[in-house]
Amino acid sequence: MIGILRGVESHELALVANACLQAGLSCIEITLNTSEAFSKIALLNERSQGQLNVGAGTVLSAHQVREAVSAGAQFIVAPILDLEVARAARDLGIPYIPGALTPKEVWDAHQAGAAMIKLFPIKVYGASYIPELRGPFGDIPLLACGGVRPDNLLEYLEAGVDAVALGAGTFRREWLSAGNLMALTEALRALIAVVNAFEASRALTAKT
Repeated sequence: MIGILRGVESHELALVANACLQAGLSCIEITLNTSEAFSKIALLNERSQGQLNVGAGTVLSAHQVREAVSAGAQFIVAPILDLEVARAARDLGIPYIPGALTPKEVWDAHQAGAAMIKLFPIKVYGASYIPELRGPFGDIPLLACGGVRPDNLLEYLEAGVDAVALGAGTFRREWLSAGNLMALTEALRALIAVVNAFEASRALTAKT
């Protein structure tokens, strides 16, 4: 599970770091259309004492890849596939997760060396679209993004995605603004519990 922070304020990053660490969420991205995104990537790494895997989202140029990595980003996420971005990430040895939706886009992203492919915006087709992609692309790691919520998280997991991304519906502006650590932590714990229960059930099924 990847958390997405867009428009987060610097003073809110300690809250985010604490909530993620207490709940057990290890991967979080800060989108580059957030003001002062690079300094906030560095600050989130600092606030979490390096215990979070902090990435950069909405990365659209090779220059941004280099700046993000210099700031401490450990993975790169984008809404689209860009071959220059793919090359820059590969050259720096950092995972690249580009956005795709159609079968052709998924295949192109895979051919470009994507570590995982972000199906975005997945709400256009919904969870029922995932098994259709799994037919030809059974081994390609897929991440569902755009419309994944607490109430449909399990539906996407059961449909066959390898990961999900959760944004403003989980990292709610009112919680961040009010410094509501408890609300954010409990929300993340509930989501992680769903993932853990699903993984346990799948492991049990595989054994039997």
